[in-house]
Amino acid sequence: MKTKILKALSITFVIFSAAQNCFSQTKAELEKIDLILSKMSARAQREIKIDDKIQFIKDLKVVLEEEKKYTADPLPLYYLIDKKHKAPEGYAPKTVALVKNNDYGISRNDLSLRPDVEPELRKLSQAANKEGVWILVSSTYRSYEYQAKLFQRWVDIDGLEQAERESARPGTSQHQLGCAIDFGSITHDYINTKAGQWLYNNAYKYGWSLSFPKGYEPDTGYMYECWHYRFIGIPACQMQKKYFNNVQQFLLEFINYWKNEK
Repeated sequence: MKTKILKALSITFVIFSAAQNCFSQTKAELEKIDLILSKMSARAQREIKIDDKIQFIKDLKVVLEEEKKYTADPLPLYYLIDKKHKAPEGYAPKTVALVKNNDYGISRNDLSLRPDVEPELRKLSQAANKEGVWILVSSTYRSYEYQAKLFQRWVDIDGLEQAERESARPGTSQHQLGCAIDFGSITHDYINTKAGQWLYNNAYKYGWSLSFPKGYEPDTGYMYECWHYRFIGIPACQMQKKYFNNVQQFLLEFINYWKNEK
């Protein structure tokens, strides 16, 4: 009898300790959310809505687990790259060339994407095709050197101040990651086309997120680009809509803080 009582007490202690550790971890994660939000912009703090922090943490963990499926490149799928965060020096992703096919069109023969992202482009395009929409891919991966020339070209055309609004400096472009695409005409008229409208309304269902939405230039650093989408996966797109006012920049900034905040 004494042995049974001791065994029961031991089990109870283990359960209690596990529960206490779980509570401590949850408390730390809840505090971490507040700390991260305090470091984000005033606008982000206004627009990010997290009413149920416990559910938010669960959703975030699903998103982070999803990222682990994309291992074709040393940089994680949600890598934050913008005017303040650069790609590592000398970085170039593994890519596969895009070729003519029945799922989507290509505007040039030198386009490429991360090998684990190209299949996601096919899924997006196949869905569009079923609704009578043809997707044209116009720009994909760009090397550091290519981006340097492109940025300088816009400087020569429009001047430095305007170029900063419409083109990324080398090392700061999403295109260098190999998971971003410019679709169609790469002009503001694209949103008025059948394909532009379809992408705007449906791309998120297949894991593609509009990078530079209208009215968020102070936050993204770039003018509205209705043609520029980045693949982040379906769970991340869902989380972006649910908590981050559907702003990719806010989502990726938060994830970046979450990964690096001790």
